[in-house]
Amino acid sequence: MRLIVGLGNPGQKYERNRHNVGFMAADAIFRRHASFTPWRARFQSEVSEGILDGQKVLLIKPQTYMNESGRAVGEAARFFKIAPADICVIYDELDLPPGKLRMKQGGGHGGHNGIRSISAHVGPDFRRLRIGIGHPGSKDRVTHWVLGDFAKADNAWLEPMLDAIAAEAGLIASGQDAQFANRLHLALEPARPKAAKTPKPGPAKAAKDKPADQDTRPAGTGVEGPKPGGPFADALKKLFGSKGSD
Repeated sequence: MRLIVGLGNPGQKYERNRHNVGFMAADAIFRRHASFTPWRARFQSEVSEGILDGQKVLLIKPQTYMNESGRAVGEAARFFKIAPADICVIYDELDLPPGKLRMKQGGGHGGHNGIRSISAHVGPDFRRLRIGIGHPGSKDRVTHWVLGDFAKADNAWLEPMLDAIAAEAGLIASGQDAQFANRLHLALEPARPKAAKTPKPGPAKAAKDKPADQDTRPAGTGVEGPKPGGPFADALKKLFGSKGSD
């Protein structure tokens, strides 16, 4: 059994909060894969069971509020005897630019209360998918920022990112974190435009272009006009005589 956890706060007023992007990712996985059962209440959470990449997966959205997420995750992990390495938690990250993703295993909580709570209940060695939401710029604005809704303009990166996470979730279930990160990078990073090729110079011309009405035929070739002198000119002289000087 694998455990994929999306973090957030329960209730309609929190649905579009930046802090709830983990819930959004869990919902996207649920919608994408027909194998998942309908959501039901269990382990102080909403849970759904399904198959991803041949692995049995419990998708979970803790309903304990963010700061107590560890109670729900710990209860589910103990019931199914799931090791920390088989748990992946998806959550928001202030220290990443909006839309940037990072996968890692283990580490500290970085000031995130949901991660702090989970670490207290199952230890720090679980896997993490961090989704960047950006930083408001000053510490005193953080609470308002994370509990504020995503702007409409954020949908330009948010929806494609959630779709990509859902499409590649099988790699999370099978523990292929590096491949998962690479697939998302390829799916979400815009392709760099190729540099225009500079045309190679052609061979130099042997001569400059001539005006269209200039005859460029070599002497002695083609049709030539009558030359001065010759038998025809001599016959004219005999007939008319040569013109003398006055």
